[in-house]
Amino acid sequence: MVRIKALIFDLDDTLHNVQFLMDIALRQGIEAMIKEGLTCDVNDGLDKIKDIIKNNPSSDKFAELAKTYGNEDEEIIEAGRNKYYDFDFDKMDIFSDTKEVLSKLKGDYRLVLLSQGKKPLQDRKIDYLEIRDYFDYILLPDVGKKEESFKEALEELSLDPNEILVVGDRIDAEIKIGNDLGMQTCRILRGKYKSLEPRFQNEEPDHVINTLRGLYGILGIKNDKLKIVTIGGGTGTSHVLEGMKKYTDNISAIVNVTDSGINTGVIRRDFDLLAPGDIRKCLIALSNSEKLMCDLINHRFTNGGLEGYSFGNIFIAALSQLTGSFENAVEEACKILKIKGQVLPSTFDNINIFAELEDGTILEEEDKIIDRHNDTVYNRSPIKRVYHEPIARANLRAIKAIEEADLIILSAGSLYTSLISNLLVTGIPEAISRSKAKKVYVCNIMSQVSQTYGYKASDHVKKVLEYLDGDLDFVVLNSKMPNEELLESYKAENAHLIENDVDEIENLGISVLIEDVLDDVKEKKILWDMKNLLRHDPDKISELLVGLV
Repeated sequence: MVRIKALIFDLDDTLHNVQFLMDIALRQGIEAMIKEGLTCDVNDGLDKIKDIIKNNPSSDKFAELAKTYGNEDEEIIEAGRNKYYDFDFDKMDIFSDTKEVLSKLKGDYRLVLLSQGKKPLQDRKIDYLEIRDYFDYILLPDVGKKEESFKEALEELSLDPNEILVVGDRIDAEIKIGNDLGMQTCRILRGKYKSLEPRFQNEEPDHVINTLRGLYGILGIKNDKLKIVTIGGGTGTSHVLEGMKKYTDNISAIVNVTDSGINTGVIRRDFDLLAPGDIRKCLIALSNSEKLMCDLINHRFTNGGLEGYSFGNIFIAALSQLTGSFENAVEEACKILKIKGQVLPSTFDNINIFAELEDGTILEEEDKIIDRHNDTVYNRSPIKRVYHEPIARANLRAIKAIEEADLIILSAGSLYTSLISNLLVTGIPEAISRSKAKKVYVCNIMSQVSQTYGYKASDHVKKVLEYLDGDLDFVVLNSKMPNEELLESYKAENAHLIENDVDEIENLGISVLIEDVLDDVKEKKILWDMKNLLRHDPDKISELLVGLV
């Protein structure tokens, strides 16, 4: 997209919490209607008008309320409207990131505040919030005059419309107007309008954020003092990396190396090599190379003697021979793919992961633990414990990154074979325990039949804590219900949606962040081999995580 040079901000439910004021405004509006002749109890009217707003937030709430009581006198309705848009208040609730973000943007971008409503009331809000000085222009149109003010702002800024980003909560107002005028648009999911679904194409925003800090990712504003460490496997970690690289270049991805899948297993045995697959996925996630190069590294052969093999895995194996070691190969791959940050194997010891089941069975290597081609693997005895053979020593650069981190993210993915496999490496859990970083675990959305069949979210967390040798500060859970068709495809394989038993996790002394972090699967991502899988959205999850620090 074209570089943004100016931003137009909405006020209510974008920069401050309207819900905090709404009860006051609604009550005073209803009292004004009663004074004009509406036969209604104030509290009863307040309950009814809240139901009206909940069921149809875009409706004329005071007209609907009057109709409910059998009185559609326009003077009564107008009395409610007038007081609602000019109510008395002595307190407001500004969002915690408002002044931080406006301060960061001021000077580098031209900032416009455009808020519809009664001008005296909106002026009072702006002064009470102490945000007037952040803006180059402030436009406060009356109700119904918003589009005219957008055109006025466009003329005042003297920019191409596509160089302007509109930020607001209403898809049927500022987002629609911005789209119609050719501006870029960003919807913030806050307040009473966040449940609205776009009805027309011009109500579809270009971007969606949950907090104003999400603008940093859209605008490419980075904070390289922010040190992020991710720990996990390939797929789960790569989603986080793809989003987090928009916020900082100081990222260290600590990656599992015990994969022993069919083709990976052959490469490992033939070349006496650590597993390259998860490393490859993280390299692509952090890459700044051209799309063709990323596609090449991610390419999987579909026929012939190399059928099923990833070119990237062969590429890393070749680099290992050329440079003399797996460590050197990863470093050279980082240079070739122009990655920001670093990808670090958790260990350079050539190890495998083993699992002991509850019935005493020992499963040797990752491929046998996952048992990909066993349709009834979910009936197998549950995993009792996992361990490495031989015992692995930590990559010292990984230890250093953990100790210096501001945020440590334990990524979603295969619980035992991707995430916990890293925590089995001697030195890794101890470094995490020593680190002063905030520690967050991103829980899986779906179960994995071979490892977490029947698990709830708390079961995942308890297993992580068992191997972590320390505490967690946060757990991230997905709140959005996935597409029913996709859920059915999982059910056919005996996988299930993870139950968010929040109370059980909070009883462990851990803060739970339950948000919509689900990818909407509208388009295939460069990192994802299959479209029909439920995954974390890189932008949603990274915006949430970066907000923690």
